[in-house]
Amino acid sequence: MDLVLGLVIATVVIALFFDYTNGFHDAANAIATSVSTRALTPRLALAMAAVLNFVGALLGVGVAKTIKDILSGFDKITAESQSHALTVVLSALVGAIVWNLITWYFGIPSSSSHALIGGLIGVGLAAGVTVDWDKVVDKVAIPMILSPALGFIGAFLIMLLIMWVFRRANPHTVNRGFRLSQTVSAAALSLGHGLQDAQKTMGVIVLALIAGGYHTSVNDDIPLWVILAAAGAISLGTMSGGMRIMRTLGRRIIALDPPRGFAAESTAAIVLYGMAIGAHAPVSTTHTMTSAIMGAGATKRFSAVRWGVARGIITAWVITIPASAAVAALTYMVLHTFIPQ
Repeated sequence: MDLVLGLVIATVVIALFFDYTNGFHDAANAIATSVSTRALTPRLALAMAAVLNFVGALLGVGVAKTIKDILSGFDKITAESQSHALTVVLSALVGAIVWNLITWYFGIPSSSSHALIGGLIGVGLAAGVTVDWDKVVDKVAIPMILSPALGFIGAFLIMLLIMWVFRRANPHTVNRGFRLSQTVSAAALSLGHGLQDAQKTMGVIVLALIAGGYHTSVNDDIPLWVILAAAGAISLGTMSGGMRIMRTLGRRIIALDPPRGFAAESTAAIVLYGMAIGAHAPVSTTHTMTSAIMGAGATKRFSAVRWGVARGIITAWVITIPASAAVAALTYMVLHTFIPQ
């Protein structure tokens, strides 16, 4: 087996492992509120999320193409050295995986999406690969701010509407009805998670195939086997669960009741669909859902939200891109020394 083929295989395997870690890292996003309100049991919720993550991954490739195009100078380094180009992709993945594992271990709901984007930016700077900063601003930075804001405001307003519509209803009846409704909202959110997050891995795998000469950058199609492999990996990761992060989202920020859980999940799902299908923007499921939980919870009273916990989560959001970028850059420096260029 020659070096290039070996690197392509290794990069694809590691990309799918990243997708797997994305699944267990972000599984809590879709189901934490439904489990905490007892709308679903943990086992049933994880099974449902896994299936719908797989289905969601099959619904579009716009986000994958955005990820693929962040390194606009990738064609140039591929023409110069295939092994160098593959080293770049491999290093970006390692940066993202390391940050995913660190935040998962400490139960911090950070963004797998931004970890991957940070890895691509960091290795691009370290390797002298041109980064498409316009795309980073338009498709990453602006949506990164916009999606949590929409999540918070949208969930707040939807919950206010629910409170007004059901103001004279029996609270027990309302809770029972929304506990059933959460099955639908959690399913919609799981579908949106697959639509968003599995596509990011597809984009990285296509970069590896381009570097190895097994795909052309002119061809925007994502191979079917790549779509199915990414969908399967994130689904398996989701099945393995994410109980550490589930506790943070489900209880530590605020203990939600079923109507607020429904408002948070519905809002987050709408934002994810809009960003993936309308803008092709790789936004964070974690950021969006966490903000929606805060927005729905704030309708009780602002002091009901544990803002100290929320502040720690926001801090993790801020440092995710630079932290994963730094790990990816360091990984590149090490691999560049040992892999013939």
